[in-house]
Amino acid sequence: MLNCLQGNRTSELRNPGTSEPLTTIRTIDAHAGGAPFRLVVEGMPVPAGRTLQQKLRALRKEQDGVRRLLMREPRGHLDLAGAVLTEPVTPGADAGVIFMHASDFAPLCGHGLLVVATVAPERGLLHLGDRQDALVFDTAVGPFTVEVERAPGSGVDRPLRIVSAAFVGPPSFVWRAGVRVGFAGRQVPVDVAFGGEFYAVVDAEAAGVALDVAHLPELRRAGPTLIEAVEAACPVAHPLDPTISGLAGVIFTGPPSGEAAALRNATVFADQAVDRSPGGTGTCAVMAILDAMGLLSEDDDFVNESLIGATFRGRIAGRTAVGDRSAILPRVEGSAFIVGDHVFTLDESDPFQDGYAF
Repeated sequence: MLNCLQGNRTSELRNPGTSEPLTTIRTIDAHAGGAPFRLVVEGMPVPAGRTLQQKLRALRKEQDGVRRLLMREPRGHLDLAGAVLTEPVTPGADAGVIFMHASDFAPLCGHGLLVVATVAPERGLLHLGDRQDALVFDTAVGPFTVEVERAPGSGVDRPLRIVSAAFVGPPSFVWRAGVRVGFAGRQVPVDVAFGGEFYAVVDAEAAGVALDVAHLPELRRAGPTLIEAVEAACPVAHPLDPTISGLAGVIFTGPPSGEAAALRNATVFADQAVDRSPGGTGTCAVMAILDAMGLLSEDDDFVNESLIGATFRGRIAGRTAVGDRSAILPRVEGSAFIVGDHVFTLDESDPFQDGYAF
């Protein structure tokens, strides 16, 4: 059961010496695989709607200012993601979750599922029974079961600690393979795959881009350019849900930094945000491509490494079909960690209460 709704009511303080209200919003900040994440626990009104899609639309229409305030500078930054918990809408679900980032609200965030499944029980936002090892979250693209592993003895004689979490992503499939697009004066082969969102997956060397932190500005610039080129050459839309269309980002791939991982990647989103983690939905998309190439089987673990060396572990949990396309059910596992708590105060006279991004 959801023990804390961030929309219960917004706290109000008074600006010293005036009668102007100061609105406060409380969050718990965490990361999964190094990707920063902000979970709102108080201060955002409860969204109306019978489904998570309706709730997402309500937040986008009525509370987009709160998203901008929390996700954009000076309180957030371009590469930050976040979420707000809501009441569940399907039988057996523990809570609903709506994701957001600097540009918009989002229907799904894979590494965000790992964070929420870790933070919520550790901080008592959701109660995890003594024998319970999974939580079910409603999202705008359907419910997801997230398995959790407790640290030995935690929750019994010491505070609950979740050492890892894992979810089975949506049916993931290759949309187009080997699409050739013009980029930086060369023809670059690109695979387009779905893992909850659509991604263009490209070998970094083939694109002439260095896959390291030192070249982050070049990666940021290359991402939107490649997205535009791929979408012009290969219109993207889900075969069963035409509302899911367009590319979320580009995944640049290359050799891992060591023997622990199979692949290294950097995901650059359409707004130039760069994922510090190996990516949740991105890992699902990459696994679909590797499976289609015959490089992955049910007996294989796929360890995906991020730009900063963090890893998520993937495995094929099952197979299905999406329309006439073969698809996998990818399981993605990783760890999340709480880094702190925030109490944000909004002064109505603040010229940057909507935040800014550039």
